[in-house]
Parts: sequence; structure tokens; C-alpha cells
Amino acid sequence: MVDITKSFQGVIANSNINLSIRQGEILGLLGENGAGKTTLMNILFGLYQPDSGTIRINGQDITIKSPLDSRRQGIGMVHQHFMLVQNHSVAENIVLGFEKSPQLFPQRQIADLILSFCEKFNFHIDPAKKVWQLSAGEQQRVEIIQALMNGADLLILDEPTSVLTSQESKDLFKILREMKKQGHLIILISHKLDEILELCDRVTVLQKGQIVGQTETRDVDKKDLARMMIGRDIIFQIEKEPMARSTKVLSIKNLVVKGDKDIEVVKNISFDVYRNEIFGIAGVSGNGQREMVEAITGLRQAESGRIFIEDTDITNQSARHIYDSGIAHVPEERIKFGIAPGLCLYDNAILKQHHKEKYASKLFLAYSKIKQHTQTLLSEFKVLAPSINVQTKNLSGGNIQKLILGREINENPSLLVASHPTYGLDVGATEYLRNQLLRRRKEGGAVLLVSEDLDEIFELCDRIAIMFRGELMGVLSSEDPRLNDIGLMMAGSLRI
Repeated sequence: MVDITKSFQGVIANSNINLSIRQGEILGLLGENGAGKTTLMNILFGLYQPDSGTIRINGQDITIKSPLDSRRQGIGMVHQHFMLVQNHSVAENIVLGFEKSPQLFPQRQIADLILSFCEKFNFHIDPAKKVWQLSAGEQQRVEIIQALMNGADLLILDEPTSVLTSQESKDLFKILREMKKQGHLIILISHKLDEILELCDRVTVLQKGQIVGQTETRDVDKKDLARMMIGRDIIFQIEKEPMARSTKVLSIKNLVVKGDKDIEVVKNISFDVYRNEIFGIAGVSGNGQREMVEAITGLRQAESGRIFIEDTDITNQSARHIYDSGIAHVPEERIKFGIAPGLCLYDNAILKQHHKEKYASKLFLAYSKIKQHTQTLLSEFKVLAPSINVQTKNLSGGNIQKLILGREINENPSLLVASHPTYGLDVGATEYLRNQLLRRRKEGGAVLLVSEDLDEIFELCDRIAIMFRGELMGVLSSEDPRLNDIGLMMAGSLRI
């Protein structure tokens, strides 16, 4: 890619980017949220057209006007948010994107092709399974197979481990190393410094749409990459000030909640959360954490048990009533549940507060006050945006998360429920969000933190509850030596 430039509504996303990759190489593309990594790769894959610049393959200038063009040039891309039809089978999804699909009985022949590719790269996928029945790691493999079957020599992976468990990430790395041995070219978009150092041969670092560093990974360490990426040193170990917990804010009594399949997924759990405390819920995803949070915040009905906020029973009340009672919520899926992507920033800044007198009269919203409030929010929480009038979906993930957090804690809630608040964020945004949670704790708020990131749990939390199959395997102080066995508790092998 030679001198690639791309802007959106006057905001430069890529500026004179020069990028190259060789056969049998894994190239890391590193940068904070909004640095321009995905935009650059979307140009290479044909989803965007550059304002200027050239793409060359084997020294020849080529034109890529669409993803179909890129596939024909041997380029495949696995997006951060999978592009699969959930109600179709694996074979049906691959048929949809396969140019050489046979006319008669395509699924049978495609299934045989899928199995041969699985054998070649040493992993297993059942072609007959529906996509919704697959784990995130399996869905990712389906997209990789789809790209390879379409003849991809160059495979682009956009934040491939953001939705994977630790074991699934290890399995993916094995697949990528095998592809490298077989001569494939791989570009790995990431903000995770450890996986760039572990997997990539070279790394290119982007900052604000420009290349600020290119180097062999063997010549740098984590701190070097962070400095290039953020422009300053990052503190990887956050200091947590010791604090005595104050009055009780949240009380959960014998809570039982059913999941989407009408099966109990939260089973008779009880715990309390206090002011000046961050209470952590640790566990592998899918063990009832999401349903528990939804019951607390009014998004799902509890089957039995009680939920109290400062001695007021809010069990099965509406989400608005619960918010007005003092519970704020940073949801797990920020795009799906945290914002209205097509609305402007100033609309999203008051999504839960538009009914309040300070932002509305009986008939009309007070937009002058709303816009002034939004400007203050963006400034205080360091949300980078060209204007409060842009659609929220055009912000990077880190800036969207800062906006949501700012909106949620601006009203000084008694309890902040934060589900995976730093999921998918770069090291700079992660550092900022974690410091905001500690600030909330220091100011007298209570925080219920749900996270799969054990480093985050240990750094931030005063007490930690471990959840397995809807039950609490133990509630321990962060200083308790029994937390050395947290892996056994997360696997259900130990209860304390």
C-alpha cells in the first residue's frame, strides 16, 4: 500500500500510509482505538475507496473497488464482528460467499471441502451445525475457512481475540502459525501488546492515522510498543488506595434468573456491595453473569429472590425506575445496548436522562442545554470527536466507551454496574477507564464490576466473587491467599 490517504467528513483517518508484507510473514498492525487500523484494512479489502494512493501486488498496480475484487486478488478478511447468518448452517454460510459453489447439491460438496480444509489446518468444524450453536472461536474458524476457500493468500484478521477465551486464542495462534508455514501472508490488527509480540514477525504502529513506527518484534518490548502507540509511557500496574467500605448500597437475596432458553442460569445467589468498594464478579463468560446484570438493571425479570438498592426493593421494576433509583449501567455490548449508533453524540449523551426537567419541558427537548452538557461531558471524559453533531457510530470503540461511562456516572449514581468495561480497548483507553472506576470508588460510589480479565479484577476489586454455572463458588477479599486457586473455582472444582 503506497501513500494511502482516506478521510471522512473532513476527518483524516489515514494519511500517506506506506505498508508492505512479504510471503510467509505475520505483520502486526498496532494502534489505539481510532488510530486508523481498520479503515486501512477496509481499503485493502475493498470496503472503502482511498482518496489517494496505490495498492500493489507483486509489484503491479491493482484496483480494488469491492470485496469481490479483493477476493479475486487473493485477499480475505475476518472482521471483528462476524459476518455470518446465525440461523444458517456452517455449510450454508460458506456457500453464500463461495464463487465456485456447485449448482447441484452444493451443501454436500461444500461440506466435503470444509472437512478437507479443517484437516489441512488441524481444527474441527461440523458443517451441519447452525452458526448460533457455535462458540465465538468456532465462528471465527468458519470465517477463516470461508476466506481460504475463496483463495485467500493474504488473510487480514481484525482484533481476532477480542471475543475469544484464552484457550480459543491459543488455538487460533496455532492455526495462524500453520498458515504461515504454508506461505500465507497474515495481517493481524490488534491493540494487545502481548499477542503482537508473541505472534508477529514485524509490527507497524499507527497513531492518529499516521505510521509512527515500524520494527521487528524481536527488537522491542511491551513498553516500547506502548510508547509508540500512545505517545507516552503507560503504567501497567495501577495503584489502588486502601479504603474502608462504607454503607451498604446493593443487596442481592437468593436471586434466581432464567436465561433465553427458559432454564435457570442464576441459581440462588446472594451478596452485598458497599460504598467505597469495587465488588468484582469473575468467571468464564456464559456462567450467568450477563443474566444477573440484566436482572439487577431491569432488562430481565427475576424468577425469585429480591434486589435492594439502599434498602428499597427494586426487584422486577422497569429499567427507567431502576436507573432513577440510583443504578447506572455500562453494558457488555456497547454498540447494541449502550448507544443508539445512528443518533448524534448530543442525543446519546442524555439517552437515559431526556425525561428529566433540566433537559426537557413538557413538549420539547432543551437542545441548547443538551449540547452544552455534551460538550462538558466530552471534555471531562476525554472523548475525542470532531463534533457533537457526528453520528456516534463514527467514533472509535474507546471513545464510545468513554462517552457511555461519562453519561452513566455524571448523575452521581449510588451504584455503577460495569460489564466488561475495557473489553476491546487499547492500553491507553483501558488505563483511563480503570482510573475512572477507582475515582468513582474514592468519591463514595459503589461499583459492581463484571470481567473475564483477571488482571483487571485483581487490580481494581476490593472483594471478588467467582461465578460458575450460575452459582457463587466463593466471595473473597482481594488480599485472601485462597484466590491463588481462582482457576479451580472458575472451573467449578472448588467452592469456598
